[in-house]
Amino acid sequence: MDFFGILLQTASWILAPETIAYALATVGLAVHFGYGGLLNFGQAGFMLIGGYGYAITILSLHWPWWAGILVGIGASIVFALILGIPTLRLRADYLAIATIAAAEALRLIVQSTLLDNVTNSADGLGGYHEGFRQANPFPEGTYGFGPWTYNETELWIRVFGLSILALAIWGVWALMRSPWGRVVRGIREDEDAVRALGKNVFAYKMQVLIIGGILGTFGGVVLVLPSAVVPQVYLPSLTFFLWTILLLGGAATIWGPVLGTGIFWMIYAFLGLFLPALSAAGWLPGITPSQAGILRFVLIGLALMLIVIYRPQGILGDKRELSFNARK
Repeated sequence: MDFFGILLQTASWILAPETIAYALATVGLAVHFGYGGLLNFGQAGFMLIGGYGYAITILSLHWPWWAGILVGIGASIVFALILGIPTLRLRADYLAIATIAAAEALRLIVQSTLLDNVTNSADGLGGYHEGFRQANPFPEGTYGFGPWTYNETELWIRVFGLSILALAIWGVWALMRSPWGRVVRGIREDEDAVRALGKNVFAYKMQVLIIGGILGTFGGVVLVLPSAVVPQVYLPSLTFFLWTILLLGGAATIWGPVLGTGIFWMIYAFLGLFLPALSAAGWLPGITPSQAGILRFVLIGLALMLIVIYRPQGILGDKRELSFNARK
């Protein structure tokens, strides 16, 4: 078993586009739940809108790549309004049910044959990369070292994704330290008290849902930059992975989603390589390498249970931030 090779491959995931995309989506989820107290179980839906909005705008409308991002943002705002208007005045569990159902409905719609000419149904979309790659400022060549060695296209995707992530972190940091952010945190803790001060609680919640959704949309765009848009990526498990990352790093924190994403993907990648290697070497009797790869999901689930029980505030979180009003 090549343990050193496994470690090198694991280390390469720290700057993978998937890692950056998950970090962006989890920052949006932190805005929803950590700061706003909104139980959004459909962040995968916002990521789907970002990926498909980007690809369809380029392939079907023949617009430039940056317009695809704008279309995705606009579509995510509409999606947030559709979700929020009937649910945000009710308890948080209604929003949770609505978001997970709406995200799955979106996935089934783009996967169906009804929109095959636009979404290519279950096969997904590809071939929309030319415009983005033409905007690449890096000359042709090889960059980096060790497991972080990239060609000019791979480097451009990572630089673009990290730039968006940095802007997202700065934007959330600034918002949550503004008067608007203090109102949002007040709503999370006691919305009746905030309402008594004359604030429009519903409007603030809607703004929180939209902002967090837009960050999820950016995550969806970064996720599809390297290869293709495939509907099976946006299963409910994607949202649950984001929740695992959020709870691991700390819900009501700026850097918690980033730290949680890095740790999650390192563990996820390591187990995906290490467990099959153990099985192939005979250290896991009765378990095939493919079964050993699936075993990582069991271990991640157990880890999430332990986090919730023993460290519910996450690595960087404050336990006092977990005090939420019962009615949202």
